[in-house]
Amino acid sequence: MTKQTFVDGLKAGLQTTWTLGKIIFPVTFIVMLLQYTPVLPWITELIAPFMGLFGLSGEAAVPLVLGNFLNLYAGIAGILTLEMTVKEVFIIAVMLSFSHNLLIETGVALKVGVKLWVVLVVRLGLAFVSAIVINLVWSGGQEIAQYGMVPAQAGAEVSGWGSIVFMALEKAAFGVLQLAIIVIPLMIVIQIMRDLKWLDVFSRWMSPVTRGLGMKENTSMTLVAGLTIGLAYGAGVMIKAVQEDGVSKKDATLAFIFLVACHAVVEDTLIFIPLGIPVLPLLFIRITTAILLTMIVAYVWKRNETARERKLNYEQTN
Repeated sequence: MTKQTFVDGLKAGLQTTWTLGKIIFPVTFIVMLLQYTPVLPWITELIAPFMGLFGLSGEAAVPLVLGNFLNLYAGIAGILTLEMTVKEVFIIAVMLSFSHNLLIETGVALKVGVKLWVVLVVRLGLAFVSAIVINLVWSGGQEIAQYGMVPAQAGAEVSGWGSIVFMALEKAAFGVLQLAIIVIPLMIVIQIMRDLKWLDVFSRWMSPVTRGLGMKENTSMTLVAGLTIGLAYGAGVMIKAVQEDGVSKKDATLAFIFLVACHAVVEDTLIFIPLGIPVLPLLFIRITTAILLTMIVAYVWKRNETARERKLNYEQTN
């Protein structure tokens, strides 16, 4: 390892922070402002009548809107304000596991090169379908959920638009700072691993998993990063992999589809424990869905590619 390795890793970290920060800062700022306008309550009232489709009461729209516009902690804070059954809380937890922090993470996906419709269909589709299936299949969980201590992100009491704008700027800046604290050291470590050829070894270890999911070995770091630190931060690794490691758009899309269903598995599972719901089934649903969905999409994609190649060969020979 040389000094240049550290410099290259630092440059990659700063560049990734700049790329993702241009998404995180404005989105966080705008959403924080919207909390003090009638917009979010209007959206909540708009979707409340549809909650019955998922086995939820109309008021369940509150944590769903907060979770999707902000993050899981905001969604949990919304849950704590409501008295719901274990089944209702579990359904909301599953929905938010698939679809949360939607604005920022969708913006990150677009930077990677994943199409907008793919992100929205997969994330919202998984949330809706999982809720409907759980509601129809599970007849238990009718007891009232007992909430424990949860590190909820309570909104600060502010008055006046000057204070609101300042708070929004502060939250947005902190979001970018948090990103930098995670991404820059991560990129330095990855650069060290690349220069020492450890990534090649790691890719070989992970090759059975990535091949089984329909992807090439060079997507292994992307999957591990997303599984451990989350979709937004893991996207920094994905962006660099697409640029430098030759990860194809197909593999990047498949990796993102997998991570949409199952990312930050430790944190995003543990934070639901204080809500009094069974978290192991939640984890099982996420992992199983991620594996099956990715394998199905990879199979269909490969089949379509083969069909196009056959058609092209046929046209060339006739």
